[in-house]
Amino acid sequence: MGTTDWRTWHLPLSRGTTTLAEGLAELAQVGAGQAEIPFIVQLMENPRYDIPGLDLIHGAVDLVNHDCIHLLLGRGLLQKDEAFVIGFTMGSTRKVSGIEETLFTAIAKHLYPGIFRFDDNDVRVFRDAVRLAWISACRRLDRVDFTRLSGHPLGELRAELGIETDLLTSYYRLEAKRHPDSPESLRLLD
Repeated sequence: MGTTDWRTWHLPLSRGTTTLAEGLAELAQVGAGQAEIPFIVQLMENPRYDIPGLDLIHGAVDLVNHDCIHLLLGRGLLQKDEAFVIGFTMGSTRKVSGIEETLFTAIAKHLYPGIFRFDDNDVRVFRDAVRLAWISACRRLDRVDFTRLSGHPLGELRAELGIETDLLTSYYRLEAKRHPDSPESLRLLD
């Protein structure tokens, strides 16, 4: 089981028999609530703030769906985890332009406050995740109705959604090698 500290919480890919509901319950003990998310982060990542007819950022999801994607991708709550989850979700749309990628990373790097801000390594993980999802056979994660899937084991959901754990595992090995001082990168292969 995960710990009670958000910095060390992580539900690895290897826990494929854990249901989505069980994972969400575990994450709820350590994750931030909607009120704790800065407005600029919500503005960029939450579809509630979408402007009709204008898609600045593809792949926007609400906080519950974002948490579900964390669980499916086997990521924790530190910055490289966030960068990967956001990048993979955006990339799964297969509509992200270079301008959109640059806009998002500039805002995440320069305007996101405190612990939400991306550094250069986080940006690299984000960009890698966009490309990884683009080449993956996974469904668009921003269009998945996770409410009907809560009783399903994460391993089965990954297969149903086309999330290739072998592809993720290969990338996670590479990420751990690139970032040997990063706890969120080193724990990915647990």
